[in-house]
Amino acid sequence: MHNFLKTSLIVMMALIAIPAIAKKAKCDTPASGEIIVGAACTSEYVPLLKGKKVALLSNHTGVVGDKHVLDIMLEKGVDVTTIFSPEHGFRGNADAGEHVKSSVDEKTGIPIASLYDGNSKKPAKKVMDGFDVLVVDIQDVGLRFYTYYVTMINLMNAAIEYDKEVVVFDRPNPNGMYVDGPILDMKYKSGVGALPIPVVHGLTMGEIANMANGEGWLENGKKVKLTIIKCKNYTHQSRYVLPVAPSPNLPNMHSIYLYPSTCYFEATPVSLGRGTDKPFQVYGHPNMKGYDFSFTPRSIPGAKNPPQLDRECYGRDLTQIPDDEIIAKGINLEYVIDAYRNLNLDDHFFRSFFELLIGNGKVRKMIKEGKSADEIKATWSEDVARFKEQRRPYLLYAE
Repeated sequence: MHNFLKTSLIVMMALIAIPAIAKKAKCDTPASGEIIVGAACTSEYVPLLKGKKVALLSNHTGVVGDKHVLDIMLEKGVDVTTIFSPEHGFRGNADAGEHVKSSVDEKTGIPIASLYDGNSKKPAKKVMDGFDVLVVDIQDVGLRFYTYYVTMINLMNAAIEYDKEVVVFDRPNPNGMYVDGPILDMKYKSGVGALPIPVVHGLTMGEIANMANGEGWLENGKKVKLTIIKCKNYTHQSRYVLPVAPSPNLPNMHSIYLYPSTCYFEATPVSLGRGTDKPFQVYGHPNMKGYDFSFTPRSIPGAKNPPQLDRECYGRDLTQIPDDEIIAKGINLEYVIDAYRNLNLDDHFFRSFFELLIGNGKVRKMIKEGKSADEIKATWSEDVARFKEQRRPYLLYAE
């Protein structure tokens, strides 16, 4: 009960931290310009699911207004037999990378099969044999290293192996306004990079599924039977405000917009604010010089053992940069370059995880050679142009 209350408090704080655009969305009668998520469109998907055993990949972000998609499906008579949980768990309060055990949903009694328990990313045969259709309803943030889409791809591969259908309830991409970053060199394929796409790919989860299916990116080039329940009134230029924080360390839209530029600190000794109230919105280190701003990471829910724990870090506060400026700039390596030059750690600054995040082996070398952020960005401009053409047939929404 204590864990349940703590989890509920975290989710409530997340709801407060990010305002919703609409309290209750109606698929059939949307207000003018109101963005409606796929999960709201019960008239489209309930007939597809009735009479079948359904597995649901979701977490705390799978909501329509004040209701979770699981409760909506159960109320509509859909037979949900299994819940799959991704990184951060079904309730969304586990640390990044923390192993999450399989369990049972306290409210419904439905078994939860964790896909982030440290074992195989594919479910056991016994689990796969327990359903007919996999439903995916989860809020991604549009970055190649954000693991929710990786979990979906792993389950799509399992669905092919066990001859299951896949239905994606689509949601907008809050970073869907642009494409930026190098295409993943697949020799760096990992749990934070599963497909040959740029860091900022601009796709919704439905579009990623569509493209992976069409481009032969699933195992052995096979295809899964795929249905996508589209959003209404969404385009890739929509500025969509998430109704729920997608993970503990992305508490607001500012953190989500900065995430493409600050996540690389995860592969360095520099703190990016985990263990503070500004995760991904600040950076610093105890030995950085020339800065008046400082912060001290603490052990808190969602960041139990953050880098530079209990040490005062000096660096920069990025919270005052306007969102429009962040979005217009796209991936900005100035922050990483600044910290690299300030600390003067040379080979001790970067860890191998950096290549997994950025997606190739060239960027680290260019930073060490003294290249500017703009010079480095220019090297992946052809990747961006090529990918935008490649993805066009799979787009479900206007650019």
